[in-house]
Amino acid sequence: MRRCPSLATTAIATCLIAAALTSCSGGKGASDTKHPKTPAASQSAGATSAPPAPGAPGALAYGPGPQAKYTVAAQPSPGTCHYRYTADKQPLPDPKCTPGALNPKVTQENLASTVCKSGYTGTIRPPVSVTGPEKTANARSYDYTGALGDGEYDHLVSLVLGGDPDDPRNLWVEPPSPDHKPGGGPNNPKDTVESKLSKAVCSGKVQLKAAQSAIATDWTTALAKLGIS
Repeated sequence: MRRCPSLATTAIATCLIAAALTSCSGGKGASDTKHPKTPAASQSAGATSAPPAPGAPGALAYGPGPQAKYTVAAQPSPGTCHYRYTADKQPLPDPKCTPGALNPKVTQENLASTVCKSGYTGTIRPPVSVTGPEKTANARSYDYTGALGDGEYDHLVSLVLGGDPDDPRNLWVEPPSPDHKPGGGPNNPKDTVESKLSKAVCSGKVQLKAAQSAIATDWTTALAKLGIS
């Protein structure tokens, strides 16, 4: 009579077979257990880059854009903004208070229907009833002590270059340039720079973003930086 193997013997044999199989296929499996690989897609899925800090080079923020009805915007606290000056005494804004801000409605693709269209800026410019109180408050922000009539409430990135119409980050009381005569009103050589940049952008010589960045960084060097005479 044939004798059946005992349960103990069967269990031992089963364990030995399982161990052998694990030994043969476990090299790669053990490595994966210790160092699991993350699929490339899961590393970037849903990831977004952090928004640039206001005032960082080349990182101009977007403002709210043109409004159907403007309201007086809050300005930086009195005395918290400080003018800078070039070697030849041309004024520059405080990059922390006035880094510049862009009009989200203006893009490289729609220049012909926005900033390069005659009369466009007049349709988005805030009224004096709004900019007047803002100018007075901004003068206190910058400790501007000259006659308000001699300082220009200036868009750092001008409207013709796609600057935001009423974002406080894009407006500052620009003091007179060195050759100014007191009481003569604003004398702003920055306007000439803005006009030349606008022509360069609308003619396709310069990209909109490049012009915006150059004038926000330093309006006195913007033309030279972009090769415009």
